[in-house]
Amino acid sequence: MNVPPRKPFQPPAFAREPQWQPADGWHLRRTPRELHPWLISKDSLTQRLIKISEGHFRVQLLTAGWQRPLHNERRLLGLGSDEYAFVRQVYLLGREQVWVYARSVIPRATAQGPLKSLTHLGTRPLGEVLFTNPRIRRGRLQIARIAPGQAMYNEASGHGELTRSPVWGRRSLFWLRHDPLLVSEIFLPAILEN
Repeated sequence: MNVPPRKPFQPPAFAREPQWQPADGWHLRRTPRELHPWLISKDSLTQRLIKISEGHFRVQLLTAGWQRPLHNERRLLGLGSDEYAFVRQVYLLGREQVWVYARSVIPRATAQGPLKSLTHLGTRPLGEVLFTNPRIRRGRLQIARIAPGQAMYNEASGHGELTRSPVWGRRSLFWLRHDPLLVSEIFLPAILEN
């Protein structure tokens, strides 16, 4: 009797997602020291990148549209497994080098409220909006090691442009009243060259 070949084990999608942890204490000590200023800074990343690039900064839009968020994103935002959100993925470039992959997840309720303009940013930096509105508050930072094979790594790497080494990222919720949105920023190797 011929037995069909077994398919290789595929862990569930949520097991292939980054394990986000608070950006303090021993979690931070596990990250490369040269990334600490990037991972824990609570100021505008956009403004920092504009400054170190001496004004040679731009946003490259990768995708923007309605999709089902990652499992860990849904859980943090309190979304059901069948709920969609507006997901925007961009590269932040300095001096024409890709320094950061950024992903924002905006639940439908937030996208239909006072922050609906966030679904029409195009190549405008999200930080330009978040850090100029005094009514928007930022939640606690989380950090994660983003490893090859994880969906977010594949998106950040342009499906193969990294050296197959892990990278580090941070994320936090932003709130306008009770309306949340999630912003994740993955720091790519070129940022450490500046």
